[in-house]
Amino acid sequence: MITFEDIKRSKEIQTYIKRADEALVELGYTEHSFAHVGKVASQAQDILKKLGYDERTAELARIAGYMHDIGNVVNRVDHAQSGAIMAFRILDKMGMEVEEIATVISAIGNHDESTAVPVNAVAAALILADKSDVRRSRVRNRDIATFDIHDRVNYSVESSNLVIDVENKYSILELKIDTEIFAIMDYFEIFLGRMLLCRRASEFLKLRFKLVINGVELL
Repeated sequence: MITFEDIKRSKEIQTYIKRADEALVELGYTEHSFAHVGKVASQAQDILKKLGYDERTAELARIAGYMHDIGNVVNRVDHAQSGAIMAFRILDKMGMEVEEIATVISAIGNHDESTAVPVNAVAAALILADKSDVRRSRVRNRDIATFDIHDRVNYSVESSNLVIDVENKYSILELKIDTEIFAIMDYFEIFLGRMLLCRRASEFLKLRFKLVINGVELL
C-alpha cells in the first residue's frame, strides 16, 4: 500500500512541486508550493474523516491534495489534466493499486474551476480544500501598488476557516476581510465561480455550502 508518507518522501514529486511553483512565480501567481499543497492535503483528508469516510479514502484525498498542482510544471493552462497524467505515471511506477490510482487522478484532473466536477468524494474534498485556501501569506509581491486582482484578494484576507458542520450538514467558509484593501462584493464577484464549485462539491458530500464574509452570509 502506497502511503502519504511515501508520497511526501518522493524526490520526484518534491521536484515537480518545487519546479511547478517556480514556473508560477514567473507568471506572477500566488504561492502554490509546499505550504499550499500541504494545507490542501491535510484539509482534504480532514473533511472526509469528519464525514465518516474510511481511513484509506481519506488518505487518498491527502495524496491527491499533495499532488494536485504538479501539472503547473507543464503549463498553467489545463494543469489539472497534465497533473493527472503525471500522477498516473508516478503512482503506477510506485505500485499503487489501479482502483486507487483511478480515484486520485480523477480528483486531480477535476480540481480546477474551469473544468472541475466533483466526480467522487476525494475530488469533492480536494475542491473544497483547494478553493478555501485563501490567505495573505500566499501573496509574494510586496509592492501593494502593483498588486493584481488575485494579490489583492488574498492579501485582503486576514483569516479563513473552512468549517465542516457534520450535525447540521453544512460546509462553511468563514473569511475575515480587510475592506480597506478589497471590497467584500468585489471578492464575491471574482470568486463566484470558485464558490459555486464549492457548493457543487459540498452537495456531492451531502452538505450545504455557506460563504460567510465578515459575519455576512453571501452564498
